[in-house]
Amino acid sequence: MPRPLARAIFWVAAAKLAWAQVGYGVFLAALRRVRGNPPVAPGGDVGTPAVSLIVAAYNEESVIAAKVANALALDWPRDRLELVVAVDGGADPGADATAARARAAGADRVLELPRGGKVRAQDAAVAASSGELLAFSDANAAWEPGALRALLAPFADPAVGYVCGQVRFLNGAGTNQEGLYWRYDMWLRANESALASVTAGNGAIYALRRDAYMHVDAVMGHDLSFPFAVVKRGRRAVYAPNARAMEKMVPSIEGEWARKRRMMSHAWPIVLRSGMLSPRGYPPLYALMIVSHRVLRYASPLLHVAVAGATLALLRERRPAYRAAALAQAGLLGAAAAGGRIRLRPLLVARYYVATTAALAAGLYDHVRHGTSAGWEAPEGTR
Repeated sequence: MPRPLARAIFWVAAAKLAWAQVGYGVFLAALRRVRGNPPVAPGGDVGTPAVSLIVAAYNEESVIAAKVANALALDWPRDRLELVVAVDGGADPGADATAARARAAGADRVLELPRGGKVRAQDAAVAASSGELLAFSDANAAWEPGALRALLAPFADPAVGYVCGQVRFLNGAGTNQEGLYWRYDMWLRANESALASVTAGNGAIYALRRDAYMHVDAVMGHDLSFPFAVVKRGRRAVYAPNARAMEKMVPSIEGEWARKRRMMSHAWPIVLRSGMLSPRGYPPLYALMIVSHRVLRYASPLLHVAVAGATLALLRERRPAYRAAALAQAGLLGAAAAGGRIRLRPLLVARYYVATTAALAAGLYDHVRHGTSAGWEAPEGTR
């Protein structure tokens, strides 16, 4: 590789990595302060509109009764809350007892559907529901009693079309460091919401206006496809941190690698062919958010490879910057390898970072090489 080209690749790729991982967060915090620390999301009295809470479930017989009980205990008038459980594969021979247990626990509607994937189950539930507002949750997510009220409060502002809540992950003595990453991502999300709109949501706790609901490709989950599409339609997608839910975390880093790989096989189709990359309809600041938090973050495996290749080509120049870069990359990989044997927090964090970064690329490979299935399975240890 010619040295001028290697230098250009090194500095451009390194700058993009630094911006995506650290600089973007610093920029958001500074901009929010300059703008007078606007609230994370608008509030107000939304009243008590009719709400349909939708739970898509596949082989969830072990947790569905608890989920129904949790939903019916929410601080919302019972006659204004419709609980719909859409059982993916519930109509197929050999289906488990998810549907029967949801009915016995008190769900208002239980749909027994052919196997078609989570998105198609959600579509069917929306069609069968009657609420003015649509709330969604996972079968294994436990909401705090006031979560629904906090989730719906931002809809008092007619400019808001989508709201996601906060997920807290429960972790015992496992090795997974997802909680550390997730807290940082929630902080980024809070700043995005305060300044413009969030760039992604989560499946455990979110809501939309009925007229904001969209039918997307069966392999494209709502978490990533809804927020930017709502913005393109002229509304805000915001984060309500007081709308809290809890889920069990995948216990091991290896399990998290597999989960992220599956997630990214669904995320890459959204990035590549759903309109996310088109700036049309984005306000300028939100376009920067999409590039920084989504595009560059997902491209980080390629950026790491580019930095590594350029570093090797430039080591002969014996400049301190390239030597330091080589040592940093070798140190990260060495720490990640050691994290497989030694349970020290810094080593586990390094192992988590390397594994989940590689999972972004593995998900792209899976999608390109094999395509993406609409179906889904519960991740290891989360039920």
